Amino acid sequence: FSYLQISEPNEFDIMLVMPVERIQLDESDDTGAYYYVSFKRTPKEKGFLKFLDEDGKLSAFKMLQTLREIIKQEVKNIKDVEVTVARKKVGSPAVTLQIKNPPSEISVDIILTLEAQHSWPLSTQGGLKIEQWLGTKVKRDMRFRSLYLVAKQNKREKVLRGNTWRLSFSHIEKDMINNHGNSKTCCESDGPKCCRKGCLKLLKYLLEQLKMKHPKELEKFCSYHVKTAFFHSCVTWPNDSEWHLGDLDHCFQQCLEFFVGCLQKSQLTHFFIPQYNLFSLEDKARHHFLSRKISHELNNGFPVFHE
Repeated sequence: FSYLQISEPNEFDIMLVMPVERIQLDESDDTGAYYYVSFKRTPKEKGFLKFLDEDGKLSAFKMLQTLREIIKQEVKNIKDVEVTVARKKVGSPAVTLQIKNPPSEISVDIILTLEAQHSWPLSTQGGLKIEQWLGTKVKRDMRFRSLYLVAKQNKREKVLRGNTWRLSFSHIEKDMINNHGNSKTCCESDGPKCCRKGCLKLLKYLLEQLKMKHPKELEKFCSYHVKTAFFHSCVTWPNDSEWHLGDLDHCFQQCLEFFVGCLQKSQLTHFFIPQYNLFSLEDKARHHFLSRKISHELNNGFPVFHE
């Protein structure tokens, strides 16, 4: 795959992090990922009060709406670059900016995020199975870090009120990708190099290319699906010796075969929340469609990369 020039990134995520204190989390369904957030006492930061709904729950919807208005006002003051606020996507936790600049258009998602010094909820108990891969101590340190919640509507909510928040582990995920070695020196300047990051890039790129070819059939799939499968692969093959830099194509195919297995079973377990299946069973036909497309690529030397 050395000839493969992976496309320039044109989408960026920025987390707008708001610290909250002494919050209470109540599960909003059985995924273990979606919560209602309320304050145990009147928040010191009185600004939050206007975002509470009649039950005293912090409304993600109201906060996003306000954030949108603020950003729209601010964007008007930008003179030298053409920046527009994209239309609201239903259920999206982000306000998206479209930035036009000659070589290409960039989109930036501003994601409304709460940060709480709160222990990780019970649903995360059996997740993050990195003991064999990154070690018990790393796992313990990660679980002591703050909890992030993003303003994400839960589609399974009985009454769609838009006041649910979803757990986010993107800060931990970033850490795992940057410090990905079983040995501490993996990919350091004088240490042995591995192909883990290369694999993840290829997985994302393959899904992007297939989504461009079959936008309708594959609209429900996103890079988070392949990222999750990648983390599970890192746990399945925990040793650096299993990811030699020169074995990129072999490792990439192994990761893909793992992902195809998930698609065929319609079962992709959330990496941090073991009870949460990221594949919903009503999408079985879509899972099989993607698994056929990937198998075709695997068996034919990835024609989609040469188109």
